[in-house]
Order: sequence, then structure tokens, then C-alpha cells
Amino acid sequence: MDELEARIKRLIVESLKLEDINPDDIASDEPLFVEGLGLDSIDALELGVALRKTFGLVIETVTDDVKLHFRTVQTLAQFVRSQQKDIERHVA
Repeated sequence: MDELEARIKRLIVESLKLEDINPDDIASDEPLFVEGLGLDSIDALELGVALRKTFGLVIETVTDDVKLHFRTVQTLAQFVRSQQKDIERHVA
């Protein structure tokens, strides 16, 4: 498993206080909302705050693109990587 995906799984469990779920129980390609893990819109807001604090993400408004980023752990990892590359480009 990818280290970034593992960090995101731990962040999901810790920030949302999912007591009955172990990070290893979350499949990287499992849907996070509705079916799959079953998170809801409140969870999405809390997870967004945790991702901003942990990875310095910029999430301006909720758009269809942002919803796609939050679909699975894999898509979240891709989003984090793309944001980090954008930051590196602006700093260089």
C-alpha cells in the first residue's frame, strides 16, 4: 500500500473518530460516501478540514471536481499529490 494512502486512511479514522474501523479495513478503491464506507456530508466537511491542516490543501468551493477527489482514498491521494506539485511549482 502507498504510504500517502495509509496516512489518509489513518486521518479518516482519527479525524472522524471511527471507533469500529481500522485504517487497514478501508480499501483504497472503496467509495467513501453513501455506499462503501458510508460517510455523509458532515464527515466530508470534517475530513476536508483535516486534509487542509495535514497537507495544506486548498479547497475553495465544493464543485463536482472536488466531489470526485473525495470519492476514494486513491482519488484523495492523487488530489494531495497534485496540490503538492502545484505548491512546489510556485515556490521554485
